[in-house]
Parts: sequence; structure tokens; C-alpha cells
Amino acid sequence: MSTAHAAEETVKPLIPDEEFSGNRRLLHRWETLLLAVLCVGFTVFHLYVLNVYSLEPLLFRAIHVGWGTALGLIIYAPFRKAGRVGVPWYDWLLVLASIACAVYVVVELDGLLFRAGAQFTTGDVISGFIGTLLVLEFTRRTSGLALPIVAGIFIIYCFVGPWMPGVLEHKGFAIDRFFTYIYSEYGIFGVTTQVSSSYIILFVTFAAFLHVSRVGDYINDLCNAMFGWARGGPAKAAVASGIMFGSISGSAVANVVASGMVTIPMMRKVGYDRQTAAAIEATSSTGGQITPPVLGAGAFLMAEITGIPYGQIALAAVIPALLFYIACWIHVDLHAIRLGLKGVSRSELPPLKLMLTRLYLFSPLIVFVWALLEGYSPFRAGGLGIMAALIAGWLSRLFDDIKSADGVEDVRTATAVFTALLLRFGALAAGGILLVIGFQYGVPLVRQLGNFAVWSLVLVLVLFPAALFGWKRTLEALSLAARDTVQLVAVCACAGIIVGVIALTGIGGRFSELILGIAGASQLVAMLFAAMVALILGMGMPTTAAYAIAAAVIAPGLTKIGIPALVAHMFIFYFAVISAITPPVALASFAAAGMCNADPWKTSWIALKMGLATFIIPFMFFYAPVLLMQGEWTAIAQAFVSASIGVWFLAGSTEGWFGGKLAMPLRIVMFGAALCLIHPGTITDLIGLAIGVPIYLWQRLQLRRAAA
Repeated sequence: MSTAHAAEETVKPLIPDEEFSGNRRLLHRWETLLLAVLCVGFTVFHLYVLNVYSLEPLLFRAIHVGWGTALGLIIYAPFRKAGRVGVPWYDWLLVLASIACAVYVVVELDGLLFRAGAQFTTGDVISGFIGTLLVLEFTRRTSGLALPIVAGIFIIYCFVGPWMPGVLEHKGFAIDRFFTYIYSEYGIFGVTTQVSSSYIILFVTFAAFLHVSRVGDYINDLCNAMFGWARGGPAKAAVASGIMFGSISGSAVANVVASGMVTIPMMRKVGYDRQTAAAIEATSSTGGQITPPVLGAGAFLMAEITGIPYGQIALAAVIPALLFYIACWIHVDLHAIRLGLKGVSRSELPPLKLMLTRLYLFSPLIVFVWALLEGYSPFRAGGLGIMAALIAGWLSRLFDDIKSADGVEDVRTATAVFTALLLRFGALAAGGILLVIGFQYGVPLVRQLGNFAVWSLVLVLVLFPAALFGWKRTLEALSLAARDTVQLVAVCACAGIIVGVIALTGIGGRFSELILGIAGASQLVAMLFAAMVALILGMGMPTTAAYAIAAAVIAPGLTKIGIPALVAHMFIFYFAVISAITPPVALASFAAAGMCNADPWKTSWIALKMGLATFIIPFMFFYAPVLLMQGEWTAIAQAFVSASIGVWFLAGSTEGWFGGKLAMPLRIVMFGAALCLIHPGTITDLIGLAIGVPIYLWQRLQLRRAAA
């Protein structure tokens, strides 16, 4: 592919319309241009503040929310209106109001910091009231009704507290105090927005540059080349693509749409029915949110709430993620054996040798993981990952240019191509030097050398990417990052309302007392209660918001009953994630079903069966945190091996095939053996093996007798 042709390609959003409310606008040309400028400015502003010049937190977060709200109100219409083009006058008023609220914080910053939590002015109340309503409307447009309704219930609860029964009762609050409290660092601009304005925007930008580098397309092609020919090959390629592409997007529905466009038709071609093909894609895509190194956005929030380094959280997620995908792989393999499904002809798949020559496209992920393991901050790791993505994309274009120049007979054309390559290499070298300077010295260099250091880092952030990617693709990546952050800005800001209400009313402490009372009877019952809350919140609500609310309400109570913070928060996070495939509202399953005209309800139940291991594993690491890499390496290795065998037994039990067709009584027995093996412990492992191995041998013997 030529450079010119690559530059003209349209980059699709990482997070598709299916994950939003589906009401994206059609814009006039001048509005499209304005939106592009605002999106690029949004991303560059955040990269500059995070890497070069820090702002006061309240000021930074207010600009983040105000700017993000303005983008959301331009991109999304209040309702679905087919054929309507352009932003109406009343939405422009809302855009100006969102900017005005941010400007008010900028102008009144010193006064707001001085009055925080103690006094307020009329301007504080008005800006807080308007800003809160704008956040609710912003969230409704980008994420649907579920989260704003929950936030609205919490807001009402603040005013009706004196009339509430039992543990829900509180003294109530005046309207002026409430809105000044919520529209502050205690509410909307609190910890949830802190995460969206720092970790999330940085890693979404990382994902955007990976996307522009065509790493996602390469992963799909590589997985199909490696596994598409095997038994049930397209389904296995979907599983492999889910675990690798999930490291890029961290979004279940984004994974479904991005890889499902290729894998679902291929699965249908080799004999998978519509529901099963959709369920396989939905399940494998959902696992991407619990797959290191880039988990879902909720993991960044977990790091901020618990104070646990993000690298440690990512490391703790390794074994559960591997077990999830081992279970998915075995499910599709057993399903293929049971139905006699074959793979795709190698001639119809991408050449494996060609795919292996482009393994350098994995370098951004390798650099990112290395940086985390070496102890670099997530900001530094994300920045290095972005630069590695730029270099990988440049190499890809370089090889395309060389390939296109092979047959050139015109000496002038060949010379021009060669000169352009040398210029790009020079830009790469110069940018690399500036990169080293920026990451080695950072802000101290800015203080010492002033404008020189500032402009050096600006060159790194702007001219270096442009020299590698070309201006158009660089601007596309920066714009794409802002668009993909919009929903997360809304979710985190709206979740901040709920977190603020919980702190203001003290309801979190009362829930902790409730959990303590439940745990008095059984800790298991308390964990079941926590799992149900996270699942219910996650149905129809983005994972980040579901986790944020459950972490604020439930997690403190779990830690009070003696559960380690990492275990408690990972437990809640996992159930918030797998709500994407849990009926009755399963967003990932519904998206996959819609792509192949399958029954959404049947698809959801098949996906639930395939992801059953993920419902069990959190309870197992509750009993034995060794599955979260907590303990001696020998114990961790034993737990991983035995749990891997356990999920194999579990898949055989739910699929009804284990070395042959499995009768219902044996399926129940195998289910019990699987639980014994998934639970870490030598005795339970031996019990599980003593039950499962004889059944497997018996099934194989029966199969041979039938064949004879």
C-alpha cells in the first residue's frame, strides 16, 4: 500500500456507536472542521498538561469536564432524528453553558479553593446547578438512561433523607449546599474525573495511535493465519484476537465490532450457527477488559482508589485472564469436535510468513509492559507506548514505500522516494533525541531552560508524530483519541455525582454496617451480595461507572470484614465486566447478535455458559488470593495448573462432551470436580483429579468401543 493511499484511509472509532446511545449527528462541513479542531486540541492539551506543565487539579478537571461536555453535546443529538443535519441553536447554547461553567472555575479558582466545603456564593450555586444538569444530559446522550437515572435517584435521596426508613435516614441538605458540594473536588471533579483526565485519556490516546498503526487489523490477520485452518479455526482465531485486541481497546463492544466483522462471517462459513458464532465473539471480546496490560478503564480507577500501583493490578489479573481464555478455547474446541466442524482453507487465509515478518507491530505493547514491570509510572509507560506505536507505524509505512518502489523505472521517482525515506529517518532520529531529553528530565528541564525545553517537548508531541505518520494520520489519531474519551468523561463525571452523594450522606458507612451484619452470618453471603450489586449495576451501564459505584458502596464494607483491598476491588471489577454477557441486559452479546442477525436472548445464554468460569474464579481468589499472584511462586504455579485443568473439566461439563458425549449425571459430577480443581489447594486438587481423570478415561474407552 502506498503512503498516499494509506493517508487517505478513514480511521474508524475504536468504540463504536453500539456502545453509545446510537444518536451521532450528521454535521455540516464547517461543524465537522470545528469538531476536529476541538478534538485535536482536547487531546494535545491533556498530553501537554500530563507530560510538560501541570495545572492545579480542580482547574484541570473543570476544563476536562467542560471541554468534554462541549464535544459530547456537538457529537450526540438529544434524540434519534433521522435526516437531521447540523447542531441546533439550543445545543449551541448548552455548549456555551458548559464552557462558561469551566471558565467560571478558571476565573474563581482561588475563591473556590478558599471557600471549599465551608462557604459559597450565588455564582457557585448557579454554576454548580447548571454544570450538574449538563453532566446528566451529557451522560444520557453518550451512555443511555441507566446511569443518569441512578444518579438522579441519589440526588433525590439527598433531599428526602429525613423521611427515609432505617439505615437510609439522614438529616437532608439544602439545594445551595448540595450543588456547590457536588460541583467540586468532592463530587464531579473528584477521584473518578481525576482518573478520566489522566490515566484514561493517556491510554485511549495510546490505543488510538495503535489503531492508526493498523495493529488491530494486523492482530486479526495474524490470529486467522495462525489458527483459522485448525478444527473450528475461525472461532479459535476469535478467542486469540479477543485476548490480544483487548489489550488495545479495553472495551467489550469495541472488540466485538472490530474483530467480529472478520471472525463472525468466517465462523458461519465453517458451520457455526448464528447464536453460537455471536456468543463466541461476545465472550472472547468481553475478556479483553480483564486482560493485561491495558485492562478496562475501571482498572485505572481501581489503582487511584486503592493506592495499589497499576502494574501490580495488571499482574494480579494475569492468571484469571488466562483461565478465562483457556475456558473459551476449550469450549470452542469441544463444540467443534461435537459437531465435526473444520477450519478454513489455508489459501483463503493471510500468509503466515508475511504476518510473522510484521511482528514488530507488537513492539508498542512490549514497550508498555516492560515500562510497567520496570516500575515506570503509568503516564511514563503510556507515553513510551505512544512513541513506540509511532515508530511501528513509521516502519510499516517505510516497508510499504520500499515495496512500492521496487519496480520503479523512473530514476527521478526512485530518488524522490529514497530522499523522502532519508528525511523521515532524520526526523525519527531528531525526535528520538528530543524524546530522551523529555523523558529523562521532564518538568525540571522546563524550569531550568524555560521555553527551549517547552518547545522541545512540543516538537516531540507534534512534529515527531507528524514526521512519522504524516500530518493527516497524526491529526486523525489525536481526534480519534478525543472522540473515544468522550463517553468515559461523561461516565466518570456522572459517577462522581454518586460518589459525592455517598460521601455527603454517609450512606457508604451504613452499607458497610449492613455488610458487616451479613458477614456475621457468612462471608460468602456478603460476597454473593457484592456480586449481585456489581452485576445489576453493570447491566446496561458502562463497566467504569458500575465499578465506581460498587467500589464506593460495597468495597469499604468488604475490607472491614477482613478481605484484602486488592481482592475486594478485583472481585467487584470482574462482576462489573462480565455483566456485558449476563442476561437480561448483555451489551456485548446484543452487539454480536446484531452483527449476524442472531437471537440476542439465546446468544446471551450461550455466552454466559462459555464465560461461566469467570463467575466462579472471583470466588476462588476470594478464598485463596494465590490466583491473584499473592504468595510463593510454587503455590502460584500449582494453582494455575490445577485451575487450568479445572476449567477444562468445567467446559466439558457445560458442553456435554468430555472424550465423548457426557451423560447428565456425569456432567454434574464433572462440574463438582472442576470446582475442586479451580479452588487452590493440594487436597482439593487431588479430589478433583481423582473424580475427573477416571471419567475421562471411561469416556475415551466408550468412544473407541463405539468406533469399533
